Amino acid sequence: MITLDKVQLIRGGKRLLDDASLTLFPGHKVALVGANGVGKSSLLGLLMGEFGVDAGECQVPGQWRQASVAQDTPALACSALDYVLDGDQRYRALEQELGDAQSSGDGARIGHAHDAFEAYHGYQVPARAAELLDGLGFSQHAQGQSVKSFSGGWRMRLNLARALLIPSDLLLLDEPTNHLDLDTLIWLEGWLKRYDGTLILISHDRDFLDAVVGEVVHVTQQQLHHYPGNYSQFERVRAERQAQQQAQYDKQQREKAHMQSFVDRFRAKASKARQAQSRLKALEKLTLVAPAHADSGFEMAFRDPLALPSPLLRMEQVQGGYGDTTILSRIQLNLVPGSRIGLLGRNGAGKSTLIKLLSGELAPQAGELLMSQGVKIGYFAQHQLESLDPRHSALDHLVRLAPEAKEQELRNYLGGYGFGGDKALSPVAPFSGGEKARLVLALLVWQRPNLLLLDEPTNHLDLEMRHALTVALQGFEGAMVIVSHDRHLLRATCSDFYLVDGGRVEPFAGDLEDYHRWLLRGDDTAPATSAPRPQDDRKARKRAEAELRQKLSPLKKQQEKVDKALTGAQERWEYLENQLSDSNLYNDDNKAQLTDLLKERGDLQNRIETLEMEWLDLQDQMEQLSEAHQEQ
Repeated sequence: MITLDKVQLIRGGKRLLDDASLTLFPGHKVALVGANGVGKSSLLGLLMGEFGVDAGECQVPGQWRQASVAQDTPALACSALDYVLDGDQRYRALEQELGDAQSSGDGARIGHAHDAFEAYHGYQVPARAAELLDGLGFSQHAQGQSVKSFSGGWRMRLNLARALLIPSDLLLLDEPTNHLDLDTLIWLEGWLKRYDGTLILISHDRDFLDAVVGEVVHVTQQQLHHYPGNYSQFERVRAERQAQQQAQYDKQQREKAHMQSFVDRFRAKASKARQAQSRLKALEKLTLVAPAHADSGFEMAFRDPLALPSPLLRMEQVQGGYGDTTILSRIQLNLVPGSRIGLLGRNGAGKSTLIKLLSGELAPQAGELLMSQGVKIGYFAQHQLESLDPRHSALDHLVRLAPEAKEQELRNYLGGYGFGGDKALSPVAPFSGGEKARLVLALLVWQRPNLLLLDEPTNHLDLEMRHALTVALQGFEGAMVIVSHDRHLLRATCSDFYLVDGGRVEPFAGDLEDYHRWLLRGDDTAPATSAPRPQDDRKARKRAEAELRQKLSPLKKQQEKVDKALTGAQERWEYLENQLSDSNLYNDDNKAQLTDLLKERGDLQNRIETLEMEWLDLQDQMEQLSEAHQEQ
């Protein structure tokens, strides 16, 4: 098993771990989560033996075979298949030995080499490599192409295939879903579920984590906190712990203030000096509980569009492609305010081509694309990250869009995207991919679009920023079309799905689980697109929403009543606390009054706890009703 005992880890002068301990057992699948910069990737580097601890002890079984994804891929002339096979050095060594033995003509040597090759299942390795490449989106033809012919994202897939091919006891993956589309991600998810070694995974895709891992290690405040269960279970437990921690902290602060006021009041009085000294010592020994710490500093919200024409955009028999090559044809699409469309389809089917047609970046080869007056497009794609001026700061970029706005207003706005203080004034050049993506999103949101076109907007974004984006999109009043491999984002923001397949764009009659099943059926089974979806029936939606409001209404009224009672009880609690802080109350003459106040405070504490539980129960009932409504 893997053990970290009182580990201290310092990288680049920054202390990432301090007196941190952790135990991970063989065969378990574990997610590392935490804010950017807390040391998740450094922890993987430590486990890989890239560097040692600064204090404490880190033990990884020496006999374990490790596999991880290389971050760089040289521009080699060898084929994609050969590059992946080269990653299995044991296979290549046995292959070489078998070839040398056959060349030598030595029968005994040939026999030994053949036995070793067979024991390693060497004859099956090329087939497994080809299967991995196929699952990661490489066609049979692409597997024969040179490594240098592929873009950076595809080369990262080759490195991922290498890591998956190597027989391993410990697999370390740092953001493996970046550069993957949805169908490839689903394939990888299935592969990792079947993996029988120990998996340690960093990912910002919550659905992916939920499906793959059974444990979560939260890296925060230089510590490692272990949680059983998947990511959603971790979120629930952590929220409960934070609430308890905050309540404990608040209680401790009241106790501290009460002690301090007594000390300050009676330190100089001879009759109370001994008691004051005693409380002063107690105050010094009081171990302070840190307030609940929220990792996210992001605040994202779309401002209301200046206009909402209807329809915003319409496509009539549009044909699109590049040069003389047609990718999509006979596209019929009508976007109105409130349209929330997620695009599904295999890699290369034309999803990004459709987004480029809608954005105007690509002109139609045929047909009509009609855009209403007043349409303002907010277009996000990965290549726009490179359009940022590396010499200028986040504030400089925003000033170009809003030259009349006050600097403080712009700096406050950028602060909601993680560009606070000096960060807003720093050049963009050294920004990470996630920071650049946040800045591009900030610039897009500032312009108040009424039509959003988002092509993989969550690449490089951490879980907290993905959550902020999801919440913001839920409140967006315009129309949006999204391409994303983040299923949580699609599920939470899209009401309609369109399938891009075989050169056509058609409504998809189902949800993401239906799409997964369609992928598994293969090319020979056409998706059902003719049946109308329930979401298309506006009257049915309005009827369902009215029914939901009717069910929620009595619960909301009861919750308001409980909330009012809780506020009154808390105000009374504060009054009693003030009364009990009066030192005269503790004289013998006031014993009866003190007893009454203490009894009332105890009864009041029980009532507050009862009211809080009732409030939470009502909240839970309302959330269950809302979730049931969304699933319908």
